[in-house]
Amino acid sequence: MQRYFVNVKANNNFIIINDDYHHIVNVMRMNIGDQIEVSYYNKLYLCKIDNIEINKIILSIVNELNENNELNVNLVLAQALVKEEKFEYILQKGTELGINAFIPIIMDRSIVKLDNHKIDKKKTRWSRICKEASEQSKRLIIPRINDPITIKELIKLNYDYKILCSTNEKENNIKRVLQNLKENDTILIVIGPEGGITDIEEQLLIDNGFIKVSLGSRVLRTETASLFVASIINYELMR
Repeated sequence: MQRYFVNVKANNNFIIINDDYHHIVNVMRMNIGDQIEVSYYNKLYLCKIDNIEINKIILSIVNELNENNELNVNLVLAQALVKEEKFEYILQKGTELGINAFIPIIMDRSIVKLDNHKIDKKKTRWSRICKEASEQSKRLIIPRINDPITIKELIKLNYDYKILCSTNEKENNIKRVLQNLKENDTILIVIGPEGGITDIEEQLLIDNGFIKVSLGSRVLRTETASLFVASIINYELMR
């Protein structure tokens, strides 16, 4: 069953507009009486299409559904800015793997440099990618996408686990670090750009409480590394 995220409610009815309206009417070709799932402020509902107007769809609530596919930790990916196609791939697949928020990081070896006037346009596209991936993977939330920040801003953030994935680390693997994960822990994962994290950046993170970990004996591409870590955390938390 199709799932949509809705943020407009009037009395006991949900209202669908814009892109979701187009998807329901023109792509899925749904009609009055058809049912869909709706996520509204982290709660899931089974709804029925009551009316299809020129620019909006009116839904009534059939019943509330008791379903939660979210990880029981708060997983945040601090991903260095990389080429657009790679970054969008990370957003899509990271959303499917349960990441709750993405923090784009400006690093010395980042090939991509975003001007301030481009950020809002990029974030709009990135948010749409996360929304569609959340619907496809049956999530209750859409991951948050922060504005890009620097390493000096990153080190000020507080998490239960602050993990730096490093090709320089050989002994301390991520499995060992994550073996004591508890429900509701907050986890920040840092992944560098295509050219890697510089020694100066790495030392700054370590000096500010980040744990340097190895992802194994092979050197992974940046987009592979981020999804590898998210997959490991999913495995560790699997019930």
